[in-house]
Amino acid sequence: MNPSEITRRMYNSTNCDTDDAKYERALLSRSEITHGEHPLSLGKTSVWNLFFQDTEIIEQIDRDVKRTHPDMHFFSGDSQFARSNQEALKNVLIIFAKLNPGVRYVQGMNEILAPLYYVFKNDPDEENAAFAEADAFFCFVELLSGFRDNFVQQLDNSVVGIRSTITRLSQLLREHDEELWRHLEVTSKVNPQFYAFRWITLLLTQEFNFADILHIWDTLLSDPDGPQETLLRVCCAMLVLIRKRLLAGDFTSNLKLLQSYPTTNISHLLYVANKFRVQSV
Repeated sequence: MNPSEITRRMYNSTNCDTDDAKYERALLSRSEITHGEHPLSLGKTSVWNLFFQDTEIIEQIDRDVKRTHPDMHFFSGDSQFARSNQEALKNVLIIFAKLNPGVRYVQGMNEILAPLYYVFKNDPDEENAAFAEADAFFCFVELLSGFRDNFVQQLDNSVVGIRSTITRLSQLLREHDEELWRHLEVTSKVNPQFYAFRWITLLLTQEFNFADILHIWDTLLSDPDGPQETLLRVCCAMLVLIRKRLLAGDFTSNLKLLQSYPTTNISHLLYVANKFRVQSV
């Protein structure tokens, strides 16, 4: 509902003695329309400007939610079940955007929300499953509280921004496999931002199939070191596991490989990642 419709309903709900009186009350003189109420106003407090911003975000969320895991009937399709799940995802993302104006909605957040909602919705206890949307919202907020700075563009170059996080991954790789680090970043000049940006911001949800994502997230969310440190170790392990192919490759082949990570044994991947923690102690 846009601001004009809200105003119209407010006037229509007012009891007037005569039609003429009602007509008089429904008309606003030009002098009564403030700058903030003008549809073309770009002011931060303008109700119209806020309305257009909200509409843009909602449309983006709607597009992204419809593209969430198109290979899964749980999220995609014309069934009532799939549509209800899409609505739940949209509700969570819209409310998060409204409650967090400094972050709002960033494309890809739907991919982070999807595993959380899926797990809660598939709870064997039907009473628990009925509250999947609320539970997913709570956990989504908690999860992003540790990663939210990665989504704030103004913080990209700060010590808490995404570039700083990618630099930490680069340092971790250099610490555990300097030969591979040197080949990637010095010899073949593969900037880690070309592949690690997506790995980190989307918590690897685009690199593996859904079942493997749940397996990895079990480790991320249960590790006492916290999900961000664990995520960096997993990303480092991903590089080490394909080191032979990377060392034999050039810029083009390595970038293609890293942007389309090959199928791997997830248990072994997590084992290697855990070894990095032991070695760092």
